[in-house]
Amino acid sequence: MLSATRSSSKTLLQALVVGGSRQSGLIATRRLQVRGVQSVAQTDRVGSVVYAQFFSSNGADTLTITRLLYSIGTKREVERHLRIFSSSSDSSQPAKFAVVKIGGAVLDQLDELALSISFLYRVGLYPVILHGGGPQLNGIIEREGIIPEYIDGIRVTDAKTLHIARRVFLEENLRLVGALEKLGTRARPITSGVFTADYLDKEKYGLVGRISRVDKRPLEESIRAGALPILTSLAESETGQILNVNADIAAGELAKELEPMKIVFLNEKGGLFHGVTGEKLDVINLDEEYDQLMKEPWVKYGTKLKLREFKELLDHLPRTSSVAVISASSLQRELFTDNGAGTLIRRGYKLFRHDSIESIGADRLRQVIHDRDPDVKAGENSITGVLNDLKKHPFTIYGDEPLDAVAIVSTPEGEVPIMTHLLTTRGGIMNNVVDNVFNSIKKDHRKLFWLARADDENRGWHFERADGSFTRAGRTLFWYGVQDVKEVERIVQGFEEQDRIPRAYLPVGPSAPPHRIVASTTNGVRSYSTWTRRPHMAGSSRGYATHASTEPKRVALIGARGFTGQTLTTLLSSHPHLSLTHVSSRQLAGFPLEGYTKDRIIHNNLSVNDVERMEKEGEVDAWVMALPNGVCKPFVDAVERGSKERVNPSVIVDLGADYRFEEGWTYGLPELYSRDAIRQSKRISNPGCYATSTQLLVAPLLKYLKPGALPTVFGVSGYSGAGTVTGPNDPTGRPTTVPKVSPESLHGGLKAYSLTDHIHEREAGRHLSTLLPSGSNLKVAFVPAVAPWFSGIQSILSMPLNGKLTAKNVRELYEEKYKGEKLVKILKGVPGLKDYENKHGWVVGGFQVHSEGDRAVVVGGLDNLLKGAATQCLQNLNLALGYDEYAGIPLD
Repeated sequence: MLSATRSSSKTLLQALVVGGSRQSGLIATRRLQVRGVQSVAQTDRVGSVVYAQFFSSNGADTLTITRLLYSIGTKREVERHLRIFSSSSDSSQPAKFAVVKIGGAVLDQLDELALSISFLYRVGLYPVILHGGGPQLNGIIEREGIIPEYIDGIRVTDAKTLHIARRVFLEENLRLVGALEKLGTRARPITSGVFTADYLDKEKYGLVGRISRVDKRPLEESIRAGALPILTSLAESETGQILNVNADIAAGELAKELEPMKIVFLNEKGGLFHGVTGEKLDVINLDEEYDQLMKEPWVKYGTKLKLREFKELLDHLPRTSSVAVISASSLQRELFTDNGAGTLIRRGYKLFRHDSIESIGADRLRQVIHDRDPDVKAGENSITGVLNDLKKHPFTIYGDEPLDAVAIVSTPEGEVPIMTHLLTTRGGIMNNVVDNVFNSIKKDHRKLFWLARADDENRGWHFERADGSFTRAGRTLFWYGVQDVKEVERIVQGFEEQDRIPRAYLPVGPSAPPHRIVASTTNGVRSYSTWTRRPHMAGSSRGYATHASTEPKRVALIGARGFTGQTLTTLLSSHPHLSLTHVSSRQLAGFPLEGYTKDRIIHNNLSVNDVERMEKEGEVDAWVMALPNGVCKPFVDAVERGSKERVNPSVIVDLGADYRFEEGWTYGLPELYSRDAIRQSKRISNPGCYATSTQLLVAPLLKYLKPGALPTVFGVSGYSGAGTVTGPNDPTGRPTTVPKVSPESLHGGLKAYSLTDHIHEREAGRHLSTLLPSGSNLKVAFVPAVAPWFSGIQSILSMPLNGKLTAKNVRELYEEKYKGEKLVKILKGVPGLKDYENKHGWVVGGFQVHSEGDRAVVVGGLDNLLKGAATQCLQNLNLALGYDEYAGIPLD
């Protein structure tokens, strides 16, 4: 995965990142969709209060823009969407970002509307704005005694009505332009010259037009000049007659000409709603659902007309285009988060299932194999060879109509199926088409085996969907639906005897002794197996190098309101085996949890009695305490009381400082202290962020510390490290949090604090002492400061030495100490914010020794919300619950 910094708007808007989209959704009810990201989601949306604060700040500086963007959704989401949108247009086609159609009723919410649009302008995005004015027009017409007349839903327009319409549209256009200009957003009124139209039916509808041509030049020139184009839905005929045009239709014709990435319809309801349940529809995939939708009895009148218009529009646009129907206040959340806010309409991906090559088309299949089969591309097989192998057994071909994902499953009668090929485009992965295809296979087959090359760039995808696997000779055998090793071995033996897979997988598991990890000589890939659980069988001869559980388990989070709790929530949302089932927050009780997409969870306010009962009844497998220091003990005591009657008590990970000095608790810094101790522990104290970086910096040089001297560490943290305080409620009444230390209060500089006796100073010294000979006691001098960036800690170590070392010697000590650590990265130069912000590991570099050879200086960095808190918590949870240590943690 690609990571990025939030340190500047330039960084936010450059480079290319993998795009994401919502997972396929049924039309019946609204559901939360999967988020790809790994950071903070501060509030449900940025409402008018926050926007007002934004525009009242001095000049809306980069830092303010950045901070507010990350209060919309997760950092990774926001950055990904910004990059996608900013890369969608250039100077030759500046209007490719979005067409936004504003309904007349939304114009009555002018202040909120202007704030939302201006925010886009401030981050360098230029939507083309087109507005209607129906309610305003009706109000004036009725006051003047004219009765509106409609035929087939189209307003009959005579000369007088058109005269009023022109006046209304011009007034509303200038009102919107004025509101934008007041916020410092340049806007250009464009009330003519874009749409050319013919009469729709002059005798029937009067002065109503059908758009025949769109001239995009005025729009593009406006954007090149740095101004948002603001259009009305009026057109001119070839002879110069002004004609009224339905605003929705005008927006559609505009989108066909511009082919924007996003098409947004703002309405007062905030989306489309199910006519029976009344629930908002989240996603409509037209290719799959349109025909059935149009037959639904509740889809009628305006809804049916809009769906028909949306389908006609999207049929003319690239498959990547989509239409969003939302409210003005949710515009940013719709654009910058994977969950969105309103109703997303897209063509979608209609799936098929074929039992013959002819059904899919031999030439199409041959082309897919030619372009995507890794063995064919590597010259290890041919297209003819693949097709001949395919004909040896009955098979089913699964895929979507554009063939972004194609899977071939060998299905001999009475035998376990094998997925022999999974051929997908990058778009098929990004748009979750491959997941939809795989789910279709799972519906048909309770058991499945498949092979993938060890160098497959999407290797992680396979592991997440398998119950077990092992690698040999450069390929990994995956399966789901089988838990017993003897059954796996029997099935694999049958596969080899029938020549359905290569003869390389018996005995099951690598041949290395179970206590060793042996590197494969092929492709440098480690041989290993994973299993859903750890069966204990007498006489088992399995020899597995690794043996990680994948059994689903449940987590309760106490205190989810702060930055760390929110970050951990987002991480757990992507964890392959852990599910968040309870989230406790006194202030947010009753409000839905944001940033977690596996299930809909409502915050509650768990009492100590609730916690004791839940532990006693075994409702969860792990507790995470994300509470302020000094608050945790009553909840831990409740878990202790409840666990007395349990054979296998829950794990507790405390993110605070309450138990970092406590006997009986395991200190969870896996890179330095015993991983086995963490695996066997039920009570784990998560290290502090500064303390983590300090210990990782000092440990490799411990034996070279000058006797009686103190290693000194100067640490600088982003302002998120100071925590949060209660902010104003958002427009929905939901409580919000704001940083305890605001970047504005720092005036662009650093603020040192706790200059002596900082708790992380004592924490680092205490635990580093365990690495020294018995009885030794290490003290560390530590001075912290806070900086005006959001997250990320830079720690600078100055270590007096007991002998002469060179910079090369120092670097080699770190390389040896952290050899093989997946979350440690060693750099040659001094790490900068871009090297560790939004990253899950720790980086170290800038190795220097004083000219006299008696003092070493080394620089380390980590993200205080990730490796300094949530990522490290997840490492500890994984180890204590029997999972692979890095499950759910993106590795660079």
